[in-house]
Amino acid sequence: MGSHLNLKSAAVSVLAALTLASGAGAEDATPRTGPVFAKYGKTYAVEADMKIPEGTEFKVAFDVSAAAKPGEINRGFDSAARFINMQVAAGVPLDKVHVALVVHGAAGRDLLDSLGYASRTDGASNANAPLIAALHARGVRVILCGQSAAAMGLGKSELLPGVEMALSAMTAHALLQQDGYTLNPF
Repeated sequence: MGSHLNLKSAAVSVLAALTLASGAGAEDATPRTGPVFAKYGKTYAVEADMKIPEGTEFKVAFDVSAAAKPGEINRGFDSAARFINMQVAAGVPLDKVHVALVVHGAAGRDLLDSLGYASRTDGASNANAPLIAALHARGVRVILCGQSAAAMGLGKSELLPGVEMALSAMTAHALLQQDGYTLNPF
């Protein structure tokens, strides 16, 4: 029994040493916000091997179809803030980071004003409204699929300020791609 415990202790010690040597220690896992969004888009400091070349300009579209739980922030929307925070923290000028959110399906509900949102979520407040306003203020395009909106009965007058309506999410992605945007798979 004693040798079994010694073997188990040795395995735990080796695992702990490997974890620390890999840089995955708890002291490295402190999330930060900013430099663009102070309340959204938490990131981690990373010493990356893949460097961002000087002069890089990003044009990225995020496809968001999953709705957040009522009263919570949509992870897809927060990912846009996270992407912007990461790139600017890494030295890319903010005016070289262009982001669009293409929203369809159930996520369309997360783009509704307070009355429209509350009427569809048993009175919950839309936690996404301040995030969408902050993204819009930094030039992020927020585009709702018109087909999803029509199917869900979401009226254009119910949308948060700055939300654009497209014929469809497919159309929005096609037009953004023609404008040089790439699709972010996250």
